Amino acid sequence: MRSKLCGAALAAVLVATSACGSGFDDNGSTATQQTTGPADLKIMIASSGDAETKAVREAAAAWATSSGNKATITPAQDIVQQLGQALAGSTPPDVFYVDAARFADYASVGALEPYGEDLDGVDAFLPNLRQSFTYEDKLYCVPKDTSTLALQINTGLWAKAGLTDADIPTSWEQLRATAEKIKAKGITPLAIGDTRDRIGAFLVQAGGYWVSADGKQATGDTPQNVEALTYVQGLLKDGLAKYPKAMDAGWAGEAFGKGKAAMAIEGNWIKGALSADFPAIKYTVKELPAGPKGKGTLSFTQCWGIAAKSRFKQQAVAFVQAMTSADQQLSFSKAFGVMPSRQDAQATYQQQNPDDAAFVAGAQYARGPVNAPKMDSVLADLDAGLQGLQNGNPATVLQRFDKNAKTALGG
Repeated sequence: MRSKLCGAALAAVLVATSACGSGFDDNGSTATQQTTGPADLKIMIASSGDAETKAVREAAAAWATSSGNKATITPAQDIVQQLGQALAGSTPPDVFYVDAARFADYASVGALEPYGEDLDGVDAFLPNLRQSFTYEDKLYCVPKDTSTLALQINTGLWAKAGLTDADIPTSWEQLRATAEKIKAKGITPLAIGDTRDRIGAFLVQAGGYWVSADGKQATGDTPQNVEALTYVQGLLKDGLAKYPKAMDAGWAGEAFGKGKAAMAIEGNWIKGALSADFPAIKYTVKELPAGPKGKGTLSFTQCWGIAAKSRFKQQAVAFVQAMTSADQQLSFSKAFGVMPSRQDAQATYQQQNPDDAAFVAGAQYARGPVNAPKMDSVLADLDAGLQGLQNGNPATVLQRFDKNAKTALGG
C-alpha cells in the first residue's frame, strides 16, 4: 500500500526559512550555476523498495556514464523530514521525488525550480497529471509515473454469491444492486478506505471535488458533493460497504486479500501486495462505476523536483529528461510496477500488462490530490469527518471542510 506522507513539519520548516531569508525567491536560487564541466548531482528518492532503488540507481548510472556527469542516489528513510531539512539548508539535493499531495507546500515558498514548461516533449505527459504539479499557473515539474483507483473483484466470492459478468457494476445504481445480492449471501460486498484518498472518487463521479482545479477555491459544500457522500453513507449504513477497521484490516487491500470482502476500491499497488501476501486469491479489475456525472477516479503521482538552490540546474533538467523518456518509464514499469505518466508510453504498457486495462483507462480522467499549500491540518480534519460518515451528516462534514479550507487558503 502506498504510504501517505505527512507534510506538516515540512511546511513549517519551509515557511519559516522562507520568511527568514533562506535564499528562495520568485526567480529561483541565487546560487552560482555550473553550466560547463561535469556535475555531481545528488538525488533523493522515496523508494517503494529494493526493486525501485536498484532500477533508479541503474538508470542514473547509465545517464552519468553517457553524459560525463556523476549522479548519486539516496533513498530517504523519511523524505518529508530529510528533504524539509535539506531544502531549509544551503545544500539541498539537486533532484528529488515530490509527492503530488505535498507539491504546493514546496512550490509556494520557492523551493522548486519551475522547469516543467521548458522540458522537451512536455505535452506527452497526461494533462491531469501536469495539473497536479501546476502552481499559480506554472508547471514546476513533470510526473515520474502514476497510479489510479479501480474496482477489484474476488472471482471466487463472486461466483459463490451467484453472480456473473452481467453483474459487474458500471453505475452507482448497479453497484448498490450488486452489493445487495452479495450481502444476501452473507458476504461483505465492498471494502473501501476511510479517507479522502478513496472516498474522493465518488465526488468526482458526482461532478464535484474538495477544491477547484487550480487549488485556490474550496468547493466542498456543493449539492454534487452532498450527493456523493450521501451515497457512500447509504452503502455504509446498509452494510453494503465497510471501512477496513470494521473488518480487522489495516487497509482495504488486506481485507480483500483475506477474503473478507467481495470487492475493494484500491490502486494498482494492490497487485504487488496481493501477490506477496495473498498469492492464492483470484481476482479481476474493472473501472470504478460511473456516477451521475460519469466516470471518475483518483490519481496518485510524484514528480521529479529540482531544487531552486541547485548549482546544477541545467544538468538536473537533462537528468529528468532521461528519467522520463518513454523507454525509461516502461523500464521502470517492468522493474517495480508503476504506470507511465506519458501518453505515448501507456499504450505499450497496456499491451504488456493487459490485466491493468482499468487502471490505464482511469489515468485519462483521474483527479489528483488537493494541490494547495498549508492544508495538512484541514485535510486531517476532513478525514476524521469521513471516518465518522456512517453516523454523521454529509452536509456538515463538507461545510466544516469548506470553512477550514477557506481560512487556510485565504491565509
